[in-house]
Amino acid sequence: MRTNVIKQLAVGSLLGCAALAWFTGAGAGVRPSPVLAALGTEALCEAGGGLPPEWGRNPRAGMVKLPDGEFVFGSTRGYQDERPADAQPVKVHGFWIDQTEVTNAQFERFVRATGYVTEAEKEGAGVVFHTPDQQELQRRSYAWWSYVRGASWHNPTGASPAPPPPNQPVIMITEADALAYAHWLGRDLPTEAEWEYAAKAGRSDAALDAAPVDGAGRPSANYFQGLFPLKDTAQDGHAGLAAVGCYAANPFGLYDMIGNAWEWTKDAYTGPRQPHNNGDTAAVAAAAGAHRPDVPMVIKGGSFLCSPDYCVRYRASARESQEANLGASHIGFRTVLRAS
Repeated sequence: MRTNVIKQLAVGSLLGCAALAWFTGAGAGVRPSPVLAALGTEALCEAGGGLPPEWGRNPRAGMVKLPDGEFVFGSTRGYQDERPADAQPVKVHGFWIDQTEVTNAQFERFVRATGYVTEAEKEGAGVVFHTPDQQELQRRSYAWWSYVRGASWHNPTGASPAPPPPNQPVIMITEADALAYAHWLGRDLPTEAEWEYAAKAGRSDAALDAAPVDGAGRPSANYFQGLFPLKDTAQDGHAGLAAVGCYAANPFGLYDMIGNAWEWTKDAYTGPRQPHNNGDTAAVAAAAGAHRPDVPMVIKGGSFLCSPDYCVRYRASARESQEANLGASHIGFRTVLRAS
């Protein structure tokens, strides 16, 4: 397991200050808190409750303000569906964006305040990942996905006796669910351009198209190491979904833009389509005879299930399509607030 930096340094008294500096929207720039940088991301990863300080009082709690800027869409080194139409930079107006994926604690407050019922709850099921054995792999395609009755955001496996951790990303969320939450806060989902601009954070180097690693060559995001889907060796410190903020922030101070959970955008999927093993969630749901396919939307960032031998979409330029009305155990979201 990852070393607990807080325990090593015996600075538990700084935890609240670090989390406050990290999560407070007031006066936020594009750099992470120096206190948190000194402690490592364990402050949020190990002890976070999933709610930003000033939640419910500060309309930008947990957000970072990104400046105006530009970037080149896509990559010439990735899959065919990532190829940019041209090499001209895309201009992006500055906006606020959640520093982490929306957590279970945040979504629970939304549900408590509004009585909102998610699409998976109405459908009574969602698509859940599990580790298959060799026999199951031989029996059916996409054997790691199952359409599970009772699966929802507050019961992601469909059979859990306890609620999911409050500081993990909320999953089993459709695009409409994500938009409902965003609109409740006066926010929106990012466009694909806004999301990719935030993820690239001013970079354009070739390392953006490789598996994220730190200076010592260790995985620096939550993605799948090992033989997919049989064994996640957890070299990155987590097998499965991680709490938000367990890995270093990008240069804009944003956490988990790569890996952990795919993230919804508000853009419909257009252009060349190269399915690479996320559309299979819809196939599994359709085979169960209950799911009604909807418009495919763009999701970004990859997830804990992207591996070097299978998905290879743990990159800022990578894009995938997902039916807008299908909740799955590897897809979450974050919100934006556009500057006036």
